[in-house]
Amino acid sequence: MAAAAGTALESWQAAAPRKRRSAARRPRLREAAPRSSEAEFESDSGVVLRRIWEAEKDLFISDFWSSALETINRCLTKHLEQLKAPVGSLSDIFGNLHLDSLPDESDVAPDSIPRETLVTGTCHLKCVCYGIGNFATCIIARNQLTFLLLLLEKCQIPRSHCWVYDPLSSQLEIEVLNTLGVTVLSENEEGKRSIRGEPTIFYMLHCGTALYNNLLWSNWSVDALSKMVIIGNSFKGLEERLLARILHKNYPYIAKILKGLEELEFPQTSQYMDIFNDTSVHWFPVQKLEQLSTDIWEFQEEPDYQDCEDLEIIRNKTEDPFATD
Repeated sequence: MAAAAGTALESWQAAAPRKRRSAARRPRLREAAPRSSEAEFESDSGVVLRRIWEAEKDLFISDFWSSALETINRCLTKHLEQLKAPVGSLSDIFGNLHLDSLPDESDVAPDSIPRETLVTGTCHLKCVCYGIGNFATCIIARNQLTFLLLLLEKCQIPRSHCWVYDPLSSQLEIEVLNTLGVTVLSENEEGKRSIRGEPTIFYMLHCGTALYNNLLWSNWSVDALSKMVIIGNSFKGLEERLLARILHKNYPYIAKILKGLEELEFPQTSQYMDIFNDTSVHWFPVQKLEQLSTDIWEFQEEPDYQDCEDLEIIRNKTEDPFATD
């Protein structure tokens, strides 16, 4: 990576193994004074949009943004060469990004729709975002969202070609995402999304390990993986933190793909240390994928995690076919 979810979403959880995400789970304080739901949304959405706009401005002029963009640029340059995209130069993909494409602060009103200049890239990349967090109340999640919005524009991906999902999203946040123009997924995919042959960037910061494992399983072929880029938890970090037997038993697709990928770490700056730590850009060179043994590709059993403790994702609630009344 469309309708917004109208009810509470039963879905996977964007895991945050570190305490920095605890703020995203704190319950929102509600005003005691009675207000109509429409008036409450109009007021709160305007505040959220203004905060997103302010965060975008700060991120855009930061050293972190320019350094992170250079990291992504290096990865996508190799990725696009691999896809043999018919482009004249990298600037055809990375268009000029201007702050004037962002909504002016005076224009951010409860009923306003932020403006966006859509530029069609010749490579037609798509984007899927899992685990964006509660950006209405959490500054960490808000900065991750603003990074995504800037990235979409820089890569010339129309917002309508970006699918977003988080199990903890409030109705307000779903409405704001719709206002921003991205496509909000209404069903739990548990990360099991096939790219169906379309080059796709997956933006999934601090998500549960099982989510990455599910994503790899859903695209377990040289052709599919070679068309994917994953911006998320460092796979090298996962290998270092988990015991080898646990990694191979619970997350076999991550374990098997470690020798078939290239990883570039995000830069670290004091301003955004707690927001983008342990984040890397991953892509899958065809040459490396083809060097993996054929046995690796023949194993395509769907993950079930029955014996996995601390799964770190919320799964779909499905009826047990063997259950009796």
